[in-house]
Amino acid sequence: MSKRGMNVQATNWPPMPRGYFAIGAERMSKALNLGNLMRSAHGFGASFTFTIGATYQALEAAADTSKGRNHLPHYDWAGLDEMALPQGCQLVGVELIDEAIDLPSFRHPIRAAYVLGPELGSLSPPLIERCDHVVKIPTRFCVNVAMAGAIVMYDRVKSLARFADRPIRPGGPDLDETLRGVTNMPETTPIRGQG
Repeated sequence: MSKRGMNVQATNWPPMPRGYFAIGAERMSKALNLGNLMRSAHGFGASFTFTIGATYQALEAAADTSKGRNHLPHYDWAGLDEMALPQGCQLVGVELIDEAIDLPSFRHPIRAAYVLGPELGSLSPPLIERCDHVVKIPTRFCVNVAMAGAIVMYDRVKSLARFADRPIRPGGPDLDETLRGVTNMPETTPIRGQG
């Protein structure tokens, strides 16, 4: 089997950044989307999930096949006035508006809570006002709320965790080079369990 393209399995896999994050949505109306979002949050290493003013009737367990609700806390706040984030946690809105920062150009906070808009609408003006940052995914139109959440979480892990640099040619990095250590990574983002 070729070394090139092999996945390195270790106790520190997958590489995760320091700090923590949470993800949720405002006025979510479809339990299936919440289940999908919770499954992705569990997979990407979220600390908790939340909703604000949700109107779904029951949690659609079939969508959350990883049983994320059994592994991470979920907060169901009735309104914005009930939302209580940990001290120092920055609220990051995800909304397709002109004033938002393009996600590929955004430096993720070490402690963050990402909030997505409802399936059939946008983040409310009071919630946008409360956000420390607002980012947008560079798409031509809004994507499904659960998919948007997965994209944001992937971007967070990709930008804050230690991965080998992408090679110049198509394919993965040389395994020998990867095992020697990742270069050009900031010292503030060691692999979980190290440093």
